[in-house]
Amino acid sequence: MSQLPAALDRTDRRILALLQRDGRITNLKLAEAVHLSPTATLERVKRLTAEGYILGYRARLDPQKLGAGMLVFVEILLDRTTPNILEQFQAAIRGQPEVMECHLVAGGFDYLIKLRAADMADYRALAGRILWQLPGVRETRTYAVMEEVKNSADLYLGV
Repeated sequence: MSQLPAALDRTDRRILALLQRDGRITNLKLAEAVHLSPTATLERVKRLTAEGYILGYRARLDPQKLGAGMLVFVEILLDRTTPNILEQFQAAIRGQPEVMECHLVAGGFDYLIKLRAADMADYRALAGRILWQLPGVRETRTYAVMEEVKNSADLYLGV
């Protein structure tokens, strides 16, 4: 595991781990779990939020029930990687709500995109409408997920 900031003690890491698993945990339950008073626990949560360790809270939605059961990863190769092309591509991709994640990567292609679609026909329409129209795109390679073996956004905190 990478070195965690020295400002975080074991109790801070435990609070973060518990909140990461259940963002709706009550302060009382959180305090009991970390063996602190509710007041001390709330102060720590406020500090962790103010210092930017906690970025926010959200609900995890079921993609199957919401018609987005197909998970897809797409490699994007640009025709050039000049600063203006990268900026244009990034600005365009940020405006696409269907794209869940987009990462500039080192290696044999330029960007790795994660998105969801209802099915292959929906993905094909989305690719034609969005991905193939993005600035500078020369080539795409699509990887449709057959089975999600592990899906977690939790960071390992060593507790």
